Amino acid sequence: MLTRRRVMAALAAFGIATAPAMAQDMPVIAAASDLQFAVTEIAEAFTAETGLQVRLSFGSTGNFARQIREGAPFEVFMAADESFVAALQDEGLTRDAGDLYALGRIVVMVPNASPLVADGRLDTLARMLADGQITRFAIANPDHAPYGMRAREALVTRGLWDAVHDVLVLGENVSQAAQFALSGNAEGGIIAYSLALAPEIAPRGSHALIPEDWHAPLRQRMVLLNGAGAVAEAFYDYIQQPAAREIMERYGFALPEDG
Repeated sequence: MLTRRRVMAALAAFGIATAPAMAQDMPVIAAASDLQFAVTEIAEAFTAETGLQVRLSFGSTGNFARQIREGAPFEVFMAADESFVAALQDEGLTRDAGDLYALGRIVVMVPNASPLVADGRLDTLARMLADGQITRFAIANPDHAPYGMRAREALVTRGLWDAVHDVLVLGENVSQAAQFALSGNAEGGIIAYSLALAPEIAPRGSHALIPEDWHAPLRQRMVLLNGAGAVAEAFYDYIQQPAAREIMERYGFALPEDG
C-alpha cells in the first residue's frame, strides 16, 4: 500500500518535506477521455490515502501528444494508445517507455428512447442505415482520438464505414462522443466501455461490446514526462497499486500483468 509515510519519505529525498510545500506541488495529469470517471476516482483515493493532490486534464490522446511537443507542463501522460507514448519517447520527451496500465474496449451505445438496438455485431445499425433511418451516429474524431480510430476500424470491418460516413457526428474526444450519442439528437454511437459503465452514463442508455478482433487493440500506456516531480511519481506508482487497479477493473478495463 502507498502510505503517507512512504510518500513523505520520497518527497523528503527531493527536498519537499512540509505540508505547505506538498500543497504547492500539484502536478497536472494528462489523461485520455475514456479515463474520465475511473481516474477521477483513483485521484480521490490517492488524496484520501496520501494527503497529496493532482490536477486532472482529460482529452484526446492525440491532442495531448501535440501539446506535450509544444511544451505543455504535464507531468504524467496516460494515453489511450501506446503508440503515442512510443513516439514521444523517440523524441526524448519522456523518462522512459512507461508502463502498460490497461486494455480498453469499445461498445455501441444507444440512448433509452432510440429505435436503434445495442447489438455488438451492429446488425441493427446496418439495417437502419440501409433503410435511411439513421440521422446521426457519434464517434470520437479518428484523426487524433484512439477510440475514434478503433470505432472507424470496427465500422470498416463490418462494412459500414461508407454507409455511416455521411451521418457521423465527431466528438473532439470519446467523452464528447458519448455526450453526442446520448443527447437525444443521435440514434447512438460507438464509445469507450469504461464510459458506458460509469454511473453517470449507464442509466441513460444501453450498450453492447463490439468484438475485439474487429479493431486493433487499445493498449493504454502511461509515462512520466521529463520534469515530473515527486508527487507525480507517487501518483504514477499509486495507479499500479491494488486499490487503483480495482477501480480500473470496475470500469471494464482489462489489467495487464506487467508493462
